[in-house]
Amino acid sequence: MNFGKSFKQCRKEINLSQKEVAKKLGICQSNISDWENDISRPEYEKLIQLAEIYNVTLYQLLGVEENTNK
Repeated sequence: MNFGKSFKQCRKEINLSQKEVAKKLGICQSNISDWENDISRPEYEKLIQLAEIYNVTLYQLLGVEENTNK
């Protein structure tokens, strides 16, 4: 799956730069770039923090539909 495209879209929707997101997460800007270019993937803790920063669900952040069947 191409998670990077979804990460980038969520970031752009709230008008933050990669550098600004990296600062909020306490990491290097190159990490954000790598995630958005599908070179690497964030750890679970960082995924949760990204969803909080972008004000989206984990499903939205990952670009997948939420399964409402329970």
